[in-house]
Amino acid sequence: MADQRPAATATSTKATSVQPKRSSNIISWLAPIICIIVGYIIWRYGMGNADGFREPAATGGFWPEHKHPKTAFNRIYEGGIIVPLLIGMLLMVITFSIERFLTISRALGSGNIADFIRKVQYHLANRNVDAAIAECDKQRGSVANVMKAGLRRYKEMISEGGLDTEQKVMSIQKEVEEATALELPMLQKNLVFLSTITSVGTLIALLGTVIGMIKSFSALGDSGGGNAADLAVGISEALYNTALGIGTSALALIMYNVFTTKIDSITYGIDESGFTLTQSFASLYK
Repeated sequence: MADQRPAATATSTKATSVQPKRSSNIISWLAPIICIIVGYIIWRYGMGNADGFREPAATGGFWPEHKHPKTAFNRIYEGGIIVPLLIGMLLMVITFSIERFLTISRALGSGNIADFIRKVQYHLANRNVDAAIAECDKQRGSVANVMKAGLRRYKEMISEGGLDTEQKVMSIQKEVEEATALELPMLQKNLVFLSTITSVGTLIALLGTVIGMIKSFSALGDSGGGNAADLAVGISEALYNTALGIGTSALALIMYNVFTTKIDSITYGIDESGFTLTQSFASLYK
């Protein structure tokens, strides 16, 4: 008669001990709005301050027609209404870079991830699961959270008599996978803003440049083509859009690559954690 494996008990299907992280998503929709508003304020009341122009407009309003800026800072104002949008995008890059830096720094935990995993491996080799869990409490990062969830199930499986070794290993592996699924979204959150600005920032800057060039050549045509100096000034003002947009996109790309590299190192540590737990259990508790 063929051997039959014991049926999986409730322990093997118990939900993960790691609970979903409750984090407010308010920054994801509130920050872009605030950044664009602040960008307009900087453009309108900073760059567009009437004291910075030789011929300020007599009336204010949403977009005063100031002329002959005194400084390069005031000259950017004449780049047009696209400029506050670009400033807002630059502020978004700075805001989400700070937010991601703080979040990922917490996810990295304290100390080196590789050293932490080696310490856990040492304790597991000596069958000291409680000491391994204590190391997770010290590290406090995403890798430690996943490892701790797996270690709790690891400890339960040591005394579980209703399952064979393969089923116990699968239970540990499932616990690690579920804990990982709760950790990774927190790491990747809001990176979409940086990746979007990387590509969209340059396009919006080019749009502002094209609009500025159209206005410059239109003014040249209206003057009969004799005012080349105004044309040169208009082109230089239009190119401020390009410079600001390219700078913003470059910064967004750099920060995106920095954060994805850090996330990759955390993901690698999580994968190594799962491998460590399953291989340790399979070899020590056959």
